[in-house]
Amino acid sequence: MTNTPNTAAHTGSVQEPVTVIGLGLMGRALAAAFLAAGHPTTVWNRTPGKADDLVARGAVSVPSVADALAASPLVVVCLSDSAAVRDTLGPYRDRLAGRTLVNLTSGTSEEARDLSAWTAAYVDGAIMAIPEVIGTPEAFLLFSGAPESFEKHRESLGRLGSTTFFGTDPGLAALYDVALLGVMWGTLNSFLHGAALLGAAKVDATAFASFANQWLASVSGFVSAYAEQIDRGTYTAEDATVETHLATMKHLVRESAAAGVDTDWPARVQALTERAIAAGHAGTSYASLIEVFRGRA
Repeated sequence: MTNTPNTAAHTGSVQEPVTVIGLGLMGRALAAAFLAAGHPTTVWNRTPGKADDLVARGAVSVPSVADALAASPLVVVCLSDSAAVRDTLGPYRDRLAGRTLVNLTSGTSEEARDLSAWTAAYVDGAIMAIPEVIGTPEAFLLFSGAPESFEKHRESLGRLGSTTFFGTDPGLAALYDVALLGVMWGTLNSFLHGAALLGAAKVDATAFASFANQWLASVSGFVSAYAEQIDRGTYTAEDATVETHLATMKHLVRESAAAGVDTDWPARVQALTERAIAAGHAGTSYASLIEVFRGRA
């Protein structure tokens, strides 16, 4: 795994030409970042009109996918899903020869591996950022696939944000993507549930948010400690046992029910924990719940 810091600032040197296919909110942000860094940028989108602002900044809009592929050695595609990538680029697979295809379309690891068969110069990527921060150090992007192709265009891709390359498996970036999104959704669902619970007691969500953010900083310490336990395969209860966690989970479920707040989220967490205890993990650390997720409990 290799990490590259953000290099989005334009150095004044001549930059390689880049093609961006797909001009949704993210695609336009990608093209704008390349333009800002001085890259000759060609764009194509199925729906006319979305390139107007980019053309005003210096981009070249072309009428066909074939023209877009011919324009640049680095082709970045950002479409709605993998099916759209297949529909859009499939008829022009022979035009990919001699070009690096960087697919920043969200999809599964299996879809990434399938698409990698189209060209030896395939790099799959995941964007862990919103369009507004593309081209800044706040954005980070994950890549996997053809190492030589990534290395060849490392500097150009670094214009979009900081980059990490995970190696030859083209599906690994997609796996990281969905795993990290799972962390996001789990965190946000927990916050929203907590805001609903405290809201029933007339507490504003903004008041709760400051404490939630403070607590998240502490929780990140658990993440690091539990990761080490998972890698070792030993789950020593250094902070609290699974049984202790379960007792307080029951309080959360009861409080939610009493406040008229939906209990589905905390009840699911409680059910997972009960399965871990049933499998013999009552006295171990919370990290042992990974065995439930692995299907071993």
